[in-house]
Amino acid sequence: MLHVKDLRKSYMVGRETYPVLKGINLSVAQGEFVAVMGPSGSGKSTLLNCISCYIPFDEGKIVLGGRELKNLSEEELAKVRNEKLGFVFQDFMLLDGLNIRENILLPSIINGNVGKKEEKLADDLLNIFGIEHIKDKFPADVSGGERQRTAVARALINNPLMILADEPTGNLDSKSSRAVIESFREAINKLDATILMVTHDSFSASFCDRVVLLQDGTVYRNMEKGESREAFHDQLLLAIKEMSGDTK
Repeated sequence: MLHVKDLRKSYMVGRETYPVLKGINLSVAQGEFVAVMGPSGSGKSTLLNCISCYIPFDEGKIVLGGRELKNLSEEELAKVRNEKLGFVFQDFMLLDGLNIRENILLPSIINGNVGKKEEKLADDLLNIFGIEHIKDKFPADVSGGERQRTAVARALINNPLMILADEPTGNLDSKSSRAVIESFREAINKLDATILMVTHDSFSASFCDRVVLLQDGTVYRNMEKGESREAFHDQLLLAIKEMSGDTK
């Protein structure tokens, strides 16, 4: 599904060059839920921005659904973002003037492609994520967790190859965070969605199939979940401590 090979990205500040990604290798399979974690400055956001085609990268390859993204035209990149990727952000990015159902349909509305198929999918997503009872309400009238589940549903309305989630639980309490992460798992189980999530939250990451730890622009460790989410959470906390040099 997604293959990132020897990805390198630097920024120029004045005459100085600062490498941020130093040869990242990463793959995400169809139907997989993968988290990327690491301290501030480790390259998480830059990695996500390169994959989402929002910033160019210097060297390496990004292949999404069998198509290499480097050297695509702006028009082709826009098409990838609109049709192949779904996005979930920390601050929801819902339109206050549209109700919940209309917000879910927004990508299809923008593409001028709202038919019976899209209407049915929107209703299915409302049911899958347990927000059918608020479909006629507006974002200001629902909880943060409900807004974020709406954002997840919106990201799926165009049947993207992959969802890119940037700190999706960053503004939520623990109960709402769990509801959002469980909505991701529902999307995988019922819609065969593929999700790559950047997060600082080890609890949310423990629900993933795999966690990639970044440090200083390189992959520090690739961790796979076993049968127990709780044990995986403990392993993540230990690995993060070791990565930070805190072995006490």
